[in-house]
Amino acid sequence: MSNSIGSLGVIGNISPLPKLSPLEPTTGEGGFSGVLNNALQQVNQLSGGAEQQIGSMLNGGNADMSSVMIAVEKADVAFQLMMQVRNKIVSAYQDIEKMQF
Repeated sequence: MSNSIGSLGVIGNISPLPKLSPLEPTTGEGGFSGVLNNALQQVNQLSGGAEQQIGSMLNGGNADMSSVMIAVEKADVAFQLMMQVRNKIVSAYQDIEKMQF
């Protein structure tokens, strides 16, 4: 019994998840358009970083395959998320366009 209680003490050593900060507009624009602009810039940065790592690996640099694949997957997931947000925005616009006042 004491062994199981002792092993539970390890759970207390797990580091907490990092806090996520809200997207802040960097271009001085406020509101929704600024947040979207910032998100697009972040997706572009991830994509550019993945491209640099691929180029480094192909040119014989010190980039290993696992870090390159992780960077590519991060860029892919960010792009897919951006496309889903875009689809929701277009859908909301179309719903508003159909409203009759």
